[in-house]
Amino acid sequence: MDLIDAVSRRRMVRRFDPDRGVPLDTVRDLVRLAQRAPSAGHTQGWDVLALTDAADRAQFWEATRQREGEPDAWLRGVSAAPVLLLMLADPTAYLDRYAEPDKGWTDRSLDRWPIPYWDTDTAMAAMIVLLGAVDAGLGALFFGVPASRHDAVRAAYAVPPGLRIVGVIALGHEAQRVTSPSLKRGRRPLRDVLHLGRFGASSAGTSEP
Repeated sequence: MDLIDAVSRRRMVRRFDPDRGVPLDTVRDLVRLAQRAPSAGHTQGWDVLALTDAADRAQFWEATRQREGEPDAWLRGVSAAPVLLLMLADPTAYLDRYAEPDKGWTDRSLDRWPIPYWDTDTAMAAMIVLLGAVDAGLGALFFGVPASRHDAVRAAYAVPPGLRIVGVIALGHEAQRVTSPSLKRGRRPLRDVLHLGRFGASSAGTSEP
């Protein structure tokens, strides 16, 4: 599959088949592919916590639960995924890397990072996993952990407190096509997204895809 095809076909899957697993070798291949993602200072300051065991995944859903009662359709569909990949960013790795002689920011000040590249790099790695899943014939969903449940998830899996949970990728085979109602918003036209020379400068002459 070429890149344009993979990008065009990529979509968020919300209903997974619980009876079709994902080989561990496939998980390894996807994470290995994600290691090709851009990385500021080649810091590579992110980790993946893979939950492939049913008990480990059940513990995740318990740790992230916000209310009692029966799970809704989203949770029923996504919790059927046979693999969860927690994408973890390590800010300290970047502060340490940029204090090295070739960078020289020895104060390790967060003020030097108006954009937290530890999160950016981790998100780019996640995007490669999502595209790799398409190439492997799998479905995937990137979703976040509720703000109030981050500490509970870290505690459940002995994740060091300094690591940030940027997001989670559910991985498996699609069981049912569900279209997000948000897609009714449509895509912004290219002429509104692309600014030529300065912000707000018209790109109306740019051909639409």
